[in-house]
Amino acid sequence: MTTATAEDRIRDTVTSNDVVLFMKGTKTMPQCGFSSRVAGVLNYMGVEFADVNVLADEAIRQGIKDYSDWPTIPQLYVKGEFVGGCDIVTEMTLSGELDQLFEAKNIAYSKDAAEKIREANA
Repeated sequence: MTTATAEDRIRDTVTSNDVVLFMKGTKTMPQCGFSSRVAGVLNYMGVEFADVNVLADEAIRQGIKDYSDWPTIPQLYVKGEFVGGCDIVTEMTLSGELDQLFEAKNIAYSKDAAEKIREANA
């Protein structure tokens, strides 16, 4: 029996969940500020998402960087597509691009919460 490679497990996770956040820690117990910020935005906006704790698996921690060709954690995926890390997700939230992405991909989220984030950061 062959065990799935880190890349296989990452691909399976990304394709079988609408929204996935590869992060340090979990959505309820983030282990770094950047992971906490992105998880916080998603939680606040009421987005259902799978969280993958890269600290629990070194193969995944390195594998996700290779998979996306992106050097940092956290990494957000929506419907199998790499969206970005903390800075990109923050910018997209503030510009309204994240709302547009969720709408285009039929991802449920709170428009009111997204507006509140923008108001608070205006």
